[in-house]
Amino acid sequence: MSVFKRGLHLGSYGSVDDGAAVFERACASAILAEQAGFDAISVPDHLHQNGTGGGPQSPMFEAYTMLGALAMRTTKVKLFALVSPVTLRNPGLLAKAVTSLDVISAGRAILGLGAAWDVDEHAAFGVDFPSTGERMDRLDEALSVCKSLMTNEQSTFAGRHYSVADAYNSPRPIRGSIPVLVGGGGEKRTLDIVARHADACNVFGDALTVKHKFQVLQEHCDRVGRDYSEITRTVFVTPHKDIVQFESQLFELAEVGAQGVVVLGMLEADVIQEVGSALMRVFP
Repeated sequence: MSVFKRGLHLGSYGSVDDGAAVFERACASAILAEQAGFDAISVPDHLHQNGTGGGPQSPMFEAYTMLGALAMRTTKVKLFALVSPVTLRNPGLLAKAVTSLDVISAGRAILGLGAAWDVDEHAAFGVDFPSTGERMDRLDEALSVCKSLMTNEQSTFAGRHYSVADAYNSPRPIRGSIPVLVGGGGEKRTLDIVARHADACNVFGDALTVKHKFQVLQEHCDRVGRDYSEITRTVFVTPHKDIVQFESQLFELAEVGAQGVVVLGMLEADVIQEVGSALMRVFP
């Protein structure tokens, strides 16, 4: 069973801090998306907005506070961060946050996790930004910690970077555990981690690039003895103004193995409906 097929990513909250109104605009987009057939809503997990979304002076909500609020405004969509940087939270705290979201939303949470990339926001907030190799090692360990806490009644784990000892995570996830999505398409480490830990992945690129990434993922799955078909394969896309051209792009991605997409944008109401309809046709 797929983790989700038709995601909307609220990647930017705009460039204006007008108090509660910025939150209400995001909620309106999420509600409209749910009505239009999207089955998942994701938010960024950043401390600053990036340059393409308005820059660091623009609004950026703390991800799990925002997701908890969206859980109260929606009823069906899955909810997740795309993706939480492994550098920002101790994995025990992250598991607790995602599990809390799962209980609050009646079982709609997904854990989205990645190796982090925005060095500028780390510097601005005084958060360590280790080497790529160390971040990948931390991602691997963090997923082991989170999966244990989300699956077992009590967890013990001792790694190089993280540890838990006889830790309880109560209340428990509604479905017994929580699906894990790993973001990124690094072929040596990230897709290997997907093969060993994830229920879903999210990659970038055109159809040829995506086809190659999925082939590499299948090779990792074969090597570690994982059933490739167990992993929901999704692609991050930007909607085209020409909906016919956009739908053609979606079909190309589906033909090379994509089982769903995440669409970027705080879209206008009519665009959300149009894009949602296209997604339903390609990924029913």
